[in-house]
This record gives sequence, C-alpha cells and structure tokens, in this order.
Amino acid sequence: MVRLGTVIALSDHLEVHEHVPLAPLTSLGVGGAARYFARVRSADELSSALGWAARRGLEATILGGGSNVVVADSGIAGLVVTPELLGQTLVGGDGDVLVHVGAGEPWDGFVATCVERGWAGLECLSGIPGLTGATPIQNVGAYGQDVGASLVSVDLLDVRTLARCTLSHDECELGYRTSRFKSRDDGRFVVLAATFRLRPGGAPCLAYPEIARQLAGSTQPPTVAEVRQLVLATRRGKSMLLDPSDENGRSCGSFFLNPELSRAQADALTARSAATPPRYPLADGRVKVPAAWLIENAGFCRGQRFGNVGISSRHALALVCHEGATAAQLVEAAHRVRDGVWRAFGVELEPEARFLGFGTASCRLPALAD
Repeated sequence: MVRLGTVIALSDHLEVHEHVPLAPLTSLGVGGAARYFARVRSADELSSALGWAARRGLEATILGGGSNVVVADSGIAGLVVTPELLGQTLVGGDGDVLVHVGAGEPWDGFVATCVERGWAGLECLSGIPGLTGATPIQNVGAYGQDVGASLVSVDLLDVRTLARCTLSHDECELGYRTSRFKSRDDGRFVVLAATFRLRPGGAPCLAYPEIARQLAGSTQPPTVAEVRQLVLATRRGKSMLLDPSDENGRSCGSFFLNPELSRAQADALTARSAATPPRYPLADGRVKVPAAWLIENAGFCRGQRFGNVGISSRHALALVCHEGATAAQLVEAAHRVRDGVWRAFGVELEPEARFLGFGTASCRLPALAD
C-alpha cells in the first residue's frame, strides 16, 4: 500500500497529494517521492490534472505501471500522474477482431483475455509487466512478436493543447522498441487507449527459435494458449516475471536494447571478438546483436554484484536492485556495464528504461554524480 499523503487540491473529483513515495510504484523499488501526485480515471480528469500543473508552472510526468522506469533518489519535483483509464471494448472487424483497450488496463491481463478467447496476435507478449498505454510508446516486443504487428490506432491527449486525437498505426512511426512518442514527439502525448486487430482461431507466432524448438515434437499444431504458457515458463526461468520471492525480482527486465549495427559495424565486432557473436539479419540490411552476449563476453557475469546492485543471476541483460540499493547506485552499475562493453567491442549499449527526475525525462543514461 502506497501512502498518498495530504490532499491539497480537490477539483472536478480530482485529488492531488503531496510527497508521495514512488519507489513502491516501480518494479526496481528505488527512487524518491513525487512532490505532487494524482491518479486519474478518465480523459477529463487527466486534462484537469495537467491543467492544474500548468497553472502552477509545474512539469507533469506520466507514471504507468512503473516497470520500465528509474526514478531519481531526489524524486520528481512536479506533478506525477498515474492514468487508470480502464475498459475493453470490441469494435468489430472483417473476420478479425478489433479491441479498444484503456491505457490503464494491465497489459498481461489483457493478453491473457485474448488468449483465453483464442485470439492470436499477442501471445508471445505474455508476462510483460506494466500497463497497456505504455506498449505503443515502446513498441513492446518479445519472442519474435511486437505490439506494432497488431496495433491499429492509438487515442491520445496532447499535453500542450489538451486536445484529443487518434493516430493510425503508420502515424505512430513504430520501430525497434521505439515510436514517434519516444523520438520527435517525446513528452507531447499521453496515451488514452489503443486499438488492436487480433485473429480468432489464428495460428500463434513461432518466430522465436527457443519457443519453436520446444514445440518441434508436437503432433498437433500449437494453440495460442500453449505458446503463452511456454513464454511464461521461459520468462520465469530468466527471472523476467514480476515475482516478489525471486532474488532477481527487483529489475525492469532488459535494461539495455539489443544493438542494431550496420554490416560493416557487425564485421568489425566479429573481428574484435574471441568468439563469433550471434547475428540476426534485419529487413533493412542491418544486423541485430544480443546485448546479453556483449555483456557476458566483455567480462561481466550473471550474478555479479556492484555493491547493492548486480546483474541478474539468470539473465545478463537485467540489472537488479538488492536490499539497500539506490537509483544512483543503479546508474553507476549501468555505466560500468555500458563502458565495459564499449571498451571491449566499440559498441555502445543504449538503455531501454526511462529515467525520471534526472533533469529531462529520457531514455539516455544519466551522467554520474560528482
């Protein structure tokens, strides 16, 4: 239970609280408090909250499920808003199903519902924590599938004008773990809802070799439910499910993105490596290289500790906060890993997590404190 603090504003059914701890609202469990905090349950309440902040000259920060963010130890000085916009509505489709989903719906709960109904399109995205509203921003993906393959459109609130709009799939400019909402329109929009196209009775995605191998001996075509269970088991084996009893549980999943290199860069990497790095060709001619391979071959190992922060004992791509960890210690550990990979291979790892309260919110690794 999170202590919400003193109510200092009550307007249009909107409560604003002071000095609310944010660490319990994140999967890493580190970071300071929000100077002001509000939960909103409708687009109108969200507009009211943003207007309240604007009138006071405060910066507004959106905090969803807290599973892919690092909050600074000093906290966040402005207003932190958590959208709790719920609801799932069938909106039709020609053979396929179109589902309109509120941004505040827990993502894995939505995926589970789709799988239970036999709808294909999201089964490999099972077990990913957080809320639905974050998935188009990040173009969330795992095990050979990403949100962009099923996304139809996104309903948005423009933070600057408080006007609402809807952008189509193509207008979202989706890429590998990115979108226009993380690039040229970073901070401009808040996701209100998203619409997905799913396939009733469709075949599950088997693009990921590890999942396909486990199903190779099956005499019957796999169902989306079977693929979901395999994905959940695979994620559990890598400590990539939120589990308070897991020693690796306090993480934000994959901390770094898998680098996408030109063929020349990939060849240079191979030339510098004692072992041949895995290479996955991309449609645009570039090559994706697993960040976990780079980390382990740069001299780091699973379970390695840097004080109160360490590398997961089950997956080299996850940084874990242990008892007593701080956000500053996590950033220091991230620098150590990133710099080690750069020295070994000349490849710069980019964080997947978003950093809040470190100046301007972004996915760039903050500088080390003096």
